[in-house]
Amino acid sequence: MFQAFANIFRIPDLRNRVLFTLGVLAIYRIGFWIPVVGVDQTALVENAKTAAQSATGFGRLLQFASIFSGGSLGQSTIFGLGIMPYITASIIFQLVQAVYPPLAELKKEGVSGQQKVMEWTRYLTVGLCFVQGYIWLNYLRGANLVQPMFLQSAPQTVIFFVVGIAALTAGSLFLMWLGEQIDKHGIGNGVSIILTAGILSRMPNAIGWVVENFDPRQSAEPGKIGIAGLAVLIASFVAITAGAVLMTVATRRIPIQQAKHTRGRKVYGGQKHYLPLRINHSGVMPIIFASSLMIFPSALFGAWDNATAQDSMFKATASFLARESQIGTFPYIVCEIAMIYAFAYFWTTVQMSPEDMSKQLKEHGSFIPGLRPGPRTAEYLQTVLSRITYVGAGFLALIAVIPTLVTNAMGIPFQVSQFLGGTGLLIVVSVGLDLIQRLEANLVMRNYEGFLGQGGDAKGSRLRSVRE
Repeated sequence: MFQAFANIFRIPDLRNRVLFTLGVLAIYRIGFWIPVVGVDQTALVENAKTAAQSATGFGRLLQFASIFSGGSLGQSTIFGLGIMPYITASIIFQLVQAVYPPLAELKKEGVSGQQKVMEWTRYLTVGLCFVQGYIWLNYLRGANLVQPMFLQSAPQTVIFFVVGIAALTAGSLFLMWLGEQIDKHGIGNGVSIILTAGILSRMPNAIGWVVENFDPRQSAEPGKIGIAGLAVLIASFVAITAGAVLMTVATRRIPIQQAKHTRGRKVYGGQKHYLPLRINHSGVMPIIFASSLMIFPSALFGAWDNATAQDSMFKATASFLARESQIGTFPYIVCEIAMIYAFAYFWTTVQMSPEDMSKQLKEHGSFIPGLRPGPRTAEYLQTVLSRITYVGAGFLALIAVIPTLVTNAMGIPFQVSQFLGGTGLLIVVSVGLDLIQRLEANLVMRNYEGFLGQGGDAKGSRLRSVRE
C-alpha cells in the first residue's frame, strides 16, 4: 500500500491532479473562518451548542445540515449553506425526470441535453440559495443573534439581509464551482470530495472528546469512558465501517448469455458474463430523506407544546407528542426505519427500470438463461430488485439508528456517535472507495502496481525503467 502511494507521486499527471484536489480542499477550509457580516458569532455558537445538547428540532437541523451540506450553519460563515442547494437542485431534477418525459428525453440527447439540464440545475441552485439564506437570516434576526447596529432601523435591516443573502449565495456557488474544477482537473467526484472533507473535519473534535473523557481506572466516574467502553467504541467503529464497505460494494450478479451469430463459416458471440445489481443501489439517499423529514414532527410538536397553556385540555396531548417525537424515542426510531424502507424502494424504482433493462438486453442480443426475452425477463429483474432492495434498506436502517442507540446507551454525544453510522459514515465510505478505485485505475493503466497488487509485472517494470 505504501508503495502504491509512492507511485502516485511518480506519475506527473496523477500527482498534479492529487495536489490540485488538496489545494482546492485547503481553500474550502479557509472559507469556514470568514463570517457573515452582522451575525453575533459568539451568541450563535452558544445557541447551537445548547440546541444540540437538548436534541431539539433546531439542533437536529444543524447537525443534519452540517453533515449533508459540507457547510457550517453553527458558525454562519460564507460557506454556511455549503453545497446543499446544489445537491437539492440535482435531486429535484432527477426526480422530475422520472415523471416528466420531455425532461427525460432531453437528457437522452447526449452532451447538449445534459448541458442544458446542468444549466437549469444551476439556476435552481441560485433560487434555493436565496430561499434558504433568507430563512436562516430571518431565524437569526428573530432569535436576537444579530448585532444590534443592524436592527436599529429598517434600512439597516435591509442591508443586513441583502449582504447576508449575497454572501451565503456567493459562498454556495463558489463551492459548486470548486466541485466542478475538481471534476475537471482533480481526482474524484468534486461534490462528494467536499462533503467528505466537511465530515472528516469534525473527527478531531470527536477524538478530543474521547481523550478528555477517558478514565483508565477500573471503575470509571459517571460521564467518563473506561477501558471496556473505549474497547467497545473502537471495535464498533471498525466493525461498522467494515460492514459499510462490504454492503457498499456488494452486488447480485445475474448470469447473462450472448446469442450466437453465424457469419459464413464462423460463429460469433455466445460469451457468458454477468449483470451486476448493487445491493444498496439507493446509496445514502433514503437516510437523507428520512432524516430531513423527521426533523419537522419534533419541531412542530415542540412548538405546539410551548404554545399550549398549562390549563388547556390539549396540554397532555401536546406534551406527549413532543416527548415521543424526540430523537432516540421508540416511535421516532420506528418511523425513521419505515421511511427509510419506503424511500429505498422509491429511489430504486426511480433510478432503475426492469423494462428498460430487459429491452437493452434484447437489443444487444443477450438474454438470461432459462428466461424468454421481454416481459418474462422484466418480471424476473423486478423480483430480484425487490428482494435486494429489502436487504439494502435493512442495512441502511441499521446504520441510521446505530448513532442514536449508542448515544442513549453509553451517554456519548452525537458528535462522537455520528462516526459509528448514519449519513456521514456512508458518504465517507462511498467516496473513499470511489477515490481508491480511480487511483487504482490510473496506476494500473500506467503499468504501476495498485493498491490491490495489480498491474506490477515484469514488462511494466522494464517499461518504467526505459522511460526513467
